[in-house]
Amino acid sequence: MRQDDSRQEIFVSLYGEVQKEVIGATLADEFGVDAGFRETTTICIERPIGAGAAVEFNGKGSNPFLATVGLRIEPAPVDSGVEFRLGVELHGTMPLSFFTAVEEVVHDTLRQGVYGWQVTDCTVTMTHSGYSAKQSSAHGVFDKSMSSTARDFRQLTPLVLMDALQQAGTTVYEPVHHFNLELPADTLGPVLPVLARLGAIPDTQELRGSSYMLEGAIPAVRVHGLQQQLPALTRGEGVLECSYDRYQPVHGTIPARPRSDHNPLNRKEYLLHVLRRV
Repeated sequence: MRQDDSRQEIFVSLYGEVQKEVIGATLADEFGVDAGFRETTTICIERPIGAGAAVEFNGKGSNPFLATVGLRIEPAPVDSGVEFRLGVELHGTMPLSFFTAVEEVVHDTLRQGVYGWQVTDCTVTMTHSGYSAKQSSAHGVFDKSMSSTARDFRQLTPLVLMDALQQAGTTVYEPVHHFNLELPADTLGPVLPVLARLGAIPDTQELRGSSYMLEGAIPAVRVHGLQQQLPALTRGEGVLECSYDRYQPVHGTIPARPRSDHNPLNRKEYLLHVLRRV
Protein backbone atom coordinates (compact mmCIF):
# COMPACT_ATOMS: atom_id res chain seq x y z
CA MET A 1 0.00 0.00 0.00
CA ARG A 2 1.21 3.52 -0.84
CA GLN A 3 -0.32 6.71 0.52
CA ASP A 4 -0.36 10.01 -1.36
CA ASP A 5 -0.92 12.69 1.28
CA SER A 6 -1.09 15.56 -1.20
CA ARG A 7 -3.99 14.02 -3.16
CA GLN A 8 -5.45 12.13 -0.19
CA GLU A 9 -5.38 8.85 -2.10
CA ILE A 10 -4.27 5.32 -1.29
CA PHE A 11 -2.74 2.89 -3.79
CA VAL A 12 -3.10 -0.83 -3.08
CA SER A 13 -1.25 -3.63 -4.86
CA LEU A 14 -3.54 -6.57 -5.63
CA TYR A 15 -3.51 -9.81 -7.55
CA GLY A 16 -6.57 -9.66 -9.77
CA GLU A 17 -9.93 -7.91 -9.83
CA VAL A 18 -11.51 -10.27 -7.30
CA GLN A 19 -9.24 -9.00 -4.52
CA LYS A 20 -10.37 -5.43 -5.23
CA GLU A 21 -14.01 -6.51 -4.86
CA VAL A 22 -13.20 -8.30 -1.59
CA ILE A 23 -11.43 -5.24 -0.15
CA GLY A 24 -14.31 -2.98 -1.16
CA ALA A 25 -16.86 -5.28 0.46
CA THR A 26 -14.75 -5.67 3.62
CA LEU A 27 -14.34 -1.92 4.05
CA ALA A 28 -18.08 -1.42 3.64
CA ASP A 29 -19.30 -4.32 5.79
CA GLU A 30 -16.78 -4.25 8.65
CA PHE A 31 -15.75 -0.60 8.82
CA GLY A 32 -18.60 1.33 7.21
CA VAL A 33 -16.23 2.86 4.64
CA ASP A 34 -17.59 3.36 1.14
CA ALA A 35 -14.44 3.12 -0.97
CA GLY A 36 -14.36 4.16 -4.61
CA PHE A 37 -11.81 2.50 -6.88
CA ARG A 38 -10.38 3.80 -10.12
CA GLU A 39 -9.65 1.43 -13.00
CA THR A 40 -7.06 -1.19 -12.13
CA THR A 41 -3.61 -0.71 -13.69
CA THR A 42 -0.81 -3.25 -14.03
CA ILE A 43 2.28 -2.76 -11.86
CA CYS A 44 5.40 -2.34 -13.99
CA ILE A 45 9.06 -1.93 -13.09
CA GLU A 46 11.90 0.20 -14.40
CA ARG A 47 15.46 -0.85 -15.14
CA PRO A 48 18.34 1.51 -15.96
CA ILE A 49 19.43 1.59 -19.59
CA GLY A 50 22.97 2.88 -19.01
CA ALA A 51 25.08 4.57 -16.36
CA GLY A 52 24.46 7.99 -14.85
CA ALA A 53 26.21 10.06 -12.20
CA ALA A 54 25.51 13.25 -10.26
CA VAL A 55 27.00 15.11 -7.31
CA GLU A 56 26.07 18.08 -5.14
CA PHE A 57 28.73 19.75 -2.98
CA ASN A 58 28.26 21.23 0.46
CA GLY A 59 28.14 25.03 0.26
CA LYS A 60 28.43 25.19 -3.52
CA GLY A 61 25.98 26.09 -6.26
CA SER A 62 22.29 25.81 -5.46
CA ASN A 63 22.70 23.08 -2.83
CA PRO A 64 20.77 24.29 0.26
CA PHE A 65 21.79 21.29 2.39
CA LEU A 66 24.89 20.94 4.57
CA ALA A 67 25.99 17.79 2.82
CA THR A 68 28.03 16.51 -0.11
CA VAL A 69 26.55 13.52 -1.92
CA GLY A 70 27.70 11.96 -5.18
CA LEU A 71 26.03 8.89 -6.64
CA ARG A 72 26.50 6.69 -9.72
CA ILE A 73 23.83 4.27 -10.91
CA GLU A 74 24.46 1.39 -13.33
CA PRO A 75 22.51 -1.60 -14.66
CA ALA A 76 22.92 -4.92 -12.85
CA PRO A 77 21.90 -8.50 -13.76
CA VAL A 78 18.18 -9.29 -14.02
CA ASP A 79 16.54 -10.15 -10.68
CA SER A 80 19.55 -8.87 -8.70
CA GLY A 81 17.56 -6.10 -7.03
CA VAL A 82 19.27 -2.92 -5.82
CA GLU A 83 22.82 -3.00 -4.45
CA PHE A 84 24.35 -0.02 -2.64
CA ARG A 85 28.13 0.34 -2.64
CA LEU A 86 30.60 2.78 -1.14
CA GLY A 87 33.14 4.28 -3.49
CA VAL A 88 34.46 6.55 -0.76
CA GLU A 89 36.37 5.89 2.44
CA LEU A 90 34.00 4.77 5.19
CA HIS A 91 36.09 5.39 8.28
CA GLY A 92 37.16 8.87 9.33
CA THR A 93 35.50 10.82 6.52
CA MET A 94 32.15 11.46 8.22
CA PRO A 95 29.83 9.85 10.82
CA LEU A 96 28.55 6.38 9.96
CA SER A 97 24.95 7.54 10.50
CA PHE A 98 25.27 9.82 7.46
CA PHE A 99 26.29 6.91 5.21
CA THR A 100 23.41 4.88 6.63
CA ALA A 101 20.98 7.71 5.88
CA VAL A 102 22.13 7.85 2.25
CA GLU A 103 21.79 4.09 1.77
CA GLU A 104 18.30 4.00 3.29
CA VAL A 105 17.09 6.90 1.17
CA VAL A 106 18.55 5.36 -2.00
CA HIS A 107 16.34 2.30 -1.52
CA ASP A 108 13.30 4.43 -0.62
CA THR A 109 13.76 6.79 -3.57
CA LEU A 110 14.09 3.99 -6.11
CA ARG A 111 10.57 2.84 -5.29
CA GLN A 112 9.50 5.51 -7.81
CA GLY A 113 11.60 5.95 -10.92
CA VAL A 114 11.43 8.28 -13.91
CA TYR A 115 7.98 6.95 -14.84
CA GLY A 116 6.86 6.35 -11.25
CA TRP A 117 7.56 2.60 -11.14
CA GLN A 118 9.97 0.82 -8.82
CA VAL A 119 13.53 0.76 -10.14
CA THR A 120 15.37 -2.53 -9.78
CA ASP A 121 18.33 -4.53 -11.05
CA CYS A 122 20.89 -1.78 -10.56
CA THR A 123 23.98 -0.85 -8.57
CA VAL A 124 24.22 2.51 -6.82
CA THR A 125 27.70 3.66 -5.78
CA MET A 126 28.37 6.61 -3.48
CA THR A 127 31.19 8.51 -5.18
CA HIS A 128 31.43 11.69 -3.07
CA SER A 129 30.79 12.51 0.57
CA GLY A 130 31.33 15.45 2.85
CA TYR A 131 29.79 17.29 5.78
CA SER A 132 30.07 20.27 8.11
CA ALA A 133 31.36 19.30 11.54
CA LYS A 134 29.42 20.21 14.68
CA GLN A 135 29.42 23.92 15.40
CA SER A 136 28.30 25.72 18.52
CA SER A 137 26.91 29.19 19.02
CA ALA A 138 28.56 31.82 21.19
CA HIS A 139 26.64 30.38 24.15
CA GLY A 140 28.06 26.92 23.59
CA VAL A 141 24.81 25.47 22.25
CA PHE A 142 24.87 23.14 19.25
CA ASP A 143 23.90 25.11 16.15
CA LYS A 144 22.23 22.85 13.60
CA SER A 145 22.09 25.68 11.05
CA MET A 146 25.91 25.43 10.80
CA SER A 147 26.30 21.67 11.33
CA SER A 148 25.38 18.73 9.15
CA THR A 149 22.74 16.29 10.34
CA ALA A 150 21.42 13.04 8.90
CA ARG A 151 18.41 15.05 7.74
CA ASP A 152 20.62 17.00 5.32
CA PHE A 153 21.73 13.76 3.70
CA ARG A 154 18.21 12.34 3.65
CA GLN A 155 16.84 15.39 1.88
CA LEU A 156 19.71 15.84 -0.59
CA THR A 157 20.06 12.20 -1.69
CA PRO A 158 16.77 11.99 -3.69
CA LEU A 159 17.79 15.00 -5.83
CA VAL A 160 21.22 13.53 -6.60
CA LEU A 161 19.94 10.02 -7.23
CA MET A 162 17.12 11.03 -9.57
CA ASP A 163 19.48 13.32 -11.50
CA ALA A 164 21.78 10.33 -12.03
CA LEU A 165 18.85 8.08 -12.95
CA GLN A 166 17.59 10.53 -15.57
CA GLN A 167 21.06 10.55 -17.13
CA ALA A 168 21.11 6.77 -17.19
CA GLY A 169 17.58 6.53 -18.60
CA THR A 170 15.18 3.72 -17.80
CA THR A 171 13.13 1.16 -19.67
CA VAL A 172 9.68 0.25 -18.36
CA TYR A 173 8.94 -3.47 -18.17
CA GLU A 174 5.49 -5.03 -17.86
CA PRO A 175 4.70 -8.42 -16.27
CA VAL A 176 3.97 -11.33 -18.60
CA HIS A 177 1.96 -14.40 -17.57
CA HIS A 178 2.32 -17.98 -18.75
CA PHE A 179 -1.06 -19.37 -19.74
CA ASN A 180 -2.59 -22.81 -20.30
CA LEU A 181 -5.86 -22.75 -22.20
CA GLU A 182 -8.13 -25.74 -22.81
CA LEU A 183 -11.05 -25.23 -25.20
CA PRO A 184 -13.37 -27.22 -27.49
CA ALA A 185 -11.69 -27.98 -30.81
CA ASP A 186 -14.40 -26.29 -32.88
CA THR A 187 -13.88 -22.96 -31.03
CA LEU A 188 -10.20 -22.66 -31.86
CA GLY A 189 -10.87 -20.61 -35.01
CA PRO A 190 -12.74 -17.77 -33.22
CA VAL A 191 -10.37 -17.80 -30.22
CA LEU A 192 -7.06 -17.40 -32.08
CA PRO A 193 -7.79 -13.89 -33.47
CA VAL A 194 -8.86 -12.75 -30.00
CA LEU A 195 -5.60 -14.04 -28.53
CA ALA A 196 -3.69 -12.14 -31.18
CA ARG A 197 -5.51 -8.88 -30.42
CA LEU A 198 -4.72 -9.31 -26.73
CA GLY A 199 -1.03 -9.89 -27.41
CA ALA A 200 -1.21 -13.54 -26.31
CA ILE A 201 1.31 -15.72 -28.13
CA PRO A 202 0.67 -19.51 -28.11
CA ASP A 203 3.95 -21.42 -28.04
CA THR A 204 2.34 -24.84 -28.35
CA GLN A 205 -0.98 -26.02 -29.74
CA GLU A 206 -2.00 -29.65 -29.22
CA LEU A 207 -5.17 -31.53 -30.12
CA ARG A 208 -6.31 -33.90 -27.37
CA GLY A 209 -9.45 -35.74 -28.37
CA SER A 210 -12.19 -33.14 -28.84
CA SER A 211 -10.20 -30.35 -27.13
CA TYR A 212 -7.25 -28.15 -27.95
CA MET A 213 -4.54 -27.36 -25.39
CA LEU A 214 -2.78 -24.05 -25.93
CA GLU A 215 0.24 -22.89 -23.95
CA GLY A 216 2.00 -19.57 -24.25
CA ALA A 217 2.53 -16.05 -22.88
CA ILE A 218 0.18 -13.09 -22.43
CA PRO A 219 0.77 -9.59 -20.98
CA ALA A 220 -0.66 -9.46 -17.46
CA VAL A 221 -2.70 -6.39 -18.35
CA ARG A 222 -4.62 -8.49 -20.92
CA VAL A 223 -5.45 -11.47 -18.70
CA HIS A 224 -8.67 -9.98 -17.32
CA GLY A 225 -9.87 -9.16 -20.84
CA LEU A 226 -9.31 -12.75 -21.94
CA GLN A 227 -11.13 -14.07 -18.87
CA GLN A 228 -14.13 -11.89 -19.70
CA GLN A 229 -14.35 -12.96 -23.35
CA LEU A 230 -13.54 -16.64 -22.97
CA PRO A 231 -16.97 -17.90 -21.77
CA ALA A 232 -18.79 -16.47 -24.80
CA LEU A 233 -16.11 -17.71 -27.21
CA THR A 234 -16.08 -21.27 -25.88
CA ARG A 235 -19.72 -21.79 -24.77
CA GLY A 236 -18.52 -21.65 -21.20
CA GLU A 237 -16.27 -24.69 -21.68
CA GLY A 238 -12.91 -22.93 -21.93
CA VAL A 239 -10.53 -23.34 -18.97
CA LEU A 240 -7.77 -20.76 -18.48
CA GLU A 241 -4.88 -20.99 -16.02
CA CYS A 242 -2.35 -18.16 -15.69
CA SER A 243 0.74 -17.57 -13.57
CA TYR A 244 3.48 -14.92 -13.52
CA ASP A 245 6.38 -15.73 -15.83
CA ARG A 246 8.65 -12.73 -16.45
CA TYR A 247 8.91 -9.02 -17.27
CA GLN A 248 9.31 -7.73 -20.80
CA PRO A 249 9.87 -4.21 -22.18
CA VAL A 250 6.70 -2.25 -22.84
CA HIS A 251 6.05 -1.58 -26.51
CA GLY A 252 4.13 1.50 -27.63
CA THR A 253 2.92 4.10 -25.14
CA ILE A 254 4.96 3.93 -21.93
CA PRO A 255 2.68 3.75 -18.87
CA ALA A 256 3.43 6.12 -15.99
CA ARG A 257 2.31 5.95 -12.37
CA PRO A 258 1.36 9.06 -10.35
CA ARG A 259 4.02 9.93 -7.79
CA SER A 260 3.29 9.79 -4.08
CA ASP A 261 6.49 11.54 -2.91
CA HIS A 262 7.76 15.13 -3.10
CA ASN A 263 8.91 14.54 -6.70
CA PRO A 264 12.71 14.94 -6.72
CA LEU A 265 12.52 14.98 -10.53
CA ASN A 266 11.27 18.57 -10.19
CA ARG A 267 13.85 20.45 -8.13
CA LYS A 268 11.71 23.54 -7.57
CA GLU A 269 8.70 21.52 -6.45
CA TYR A 270 10.82 19.25 -4.26
CA LEU A 271 12.56 22.09 -2.41
CA LEU A 272 9.26 23.86 -1.95
CA HIS A 273 7.94 20.80 -0.10
CA VAL A 274 10.95 19.83 2.00
CA LEU A 275 12.20 23.33 2.84
CA ARG A 276 8.94 25.28 2.44
CA ARG A 277 10.83 27.55 0.11
CA VAL A 278 12.50 27.46 -3.32
